[in-house]
Amino acid sequence: MASMASKNVILTGATGMIGGLVLDACLARDDVAAVTSILRRPSGRAHPRLTEVVHGDFTDFSAIAAHFAGQDICFFCLGVYTGQVDTAQFRRITIDVTRAFAGALEHGSPGAAFCFLSGQGADPSGRSKVLFAQAKGVAENDLTARPFRTHIFRPGYIYPVTPRAEPNLFYRLARPLYPALSRVWPNLGLTSADLAAAMVAAGFDGCDLTVLENADIRRLAAAVAQTVAQTVP
Repeated sequence: MASMASKNVILTGATGMIGGLVLDACLARDDVAAVTSILRRPSGRAHPRLTEVVHGDFTDFSAIAAHFAGQDICFFCLGVYTGQVDTAQFRRITIDVTRAFAGALEHGSPGAAFCFLSGQGADPSGRSKVLFAQAKGVAENDLTARPFRTHIFRPGYIYPVTPRAEPNLFYRLARPLYPALSRVWPNLGLTSADLAAAMVAAGFDGCDLTVLENADIRRLAAAVAQTVAQTVP
């Protein structure tokens, strides 16, 4: 349920699959005053409540620090798939960029809610030998040490509800198989729409959990869907 107080939202990753759905959901809400999208190049999208801030260096946001002030909710949906870049670049995007963005937001809006798109298997203990798990764990630890109301989302396989070019062989194989497999193993993954709905719900309405695993995300998305169904005439 939307609250009456208008919120300012900042997000990154808005040109990606989940970030785009989160942006759509935020702009559709009556309780959103403004959305600030930090991105590397213009998306071409226009909306009266949307401000796009084009910025080149995602490890240093000092030049655009003013945009991080007065924010109520952050959705951090920026990321890269394993294998798309080398190890050093993966760690830079996953750890360094997250840390820089969170630092800028902590300086400008320390009381904000921070919704972070992580992934299943993230290992905050630092013991994992898997690059994805280790790097996401480091990023999670950095966020939970900050004063935000933090919600970390660890989805399994994310089934796209919109057309897209799949990023690797695994996703090309998984997309046609997921509808059937999910009937047998419901916690194998979830849809991109459910993930975005759960993130938005946690950001605006709060959530009892700091870390939401795949099953938790699905339950929250189902609760959101039920609430919407009850409010539709």
